[in-house]
Amino acid sequence: QVELVESGGGLVQAGGSLRLSCAASGVTFSAYAMAWFRQVTGKEREFVAGLSRSGDITDYTDSVKGRFTIRRDLGKNSMYLQMNSLKPEDTAVYYCAASLTVYLHQVSRRHDAYDYWGQGTQVTVSS
Repeated sequence: QVELVESGGGLVQAGGSLRLSCAASGVTFSAYAMAWFRQVTGKEREFVAGLSRSGDITDYTDSVKGRFTIRRDLGKNSMYLQMNSLKPEDTAVYYCAASLTVYLHQVSRRHDAYDYWGQGTQVTVSS
């Protein structure tokens, strides 16, 4: 009965912005570590951004630092990925994920550390 539902993907011009949302049901996000991954056909799933269960530690892959921001809204039981200054190489399917197994004050970049996943939302950045 746990479900993560993603939204906010779409087609944008290079340099534009997009905000991805991930809404949870059947789980309370306050107890979970959260992360965003992305995947391009033929490539491995890539860690993008993560937020610790404690809510005070973030981690970003180098290619998105300074451009992307991960955050959560516990009142709405949702998490978000704000993406600014988008580049064509950001084009991918983006997945949200949540985990109870990651330590409280830790962010994991390993996809197998996450128990729950959304179905993915397509982000396409045109040049």
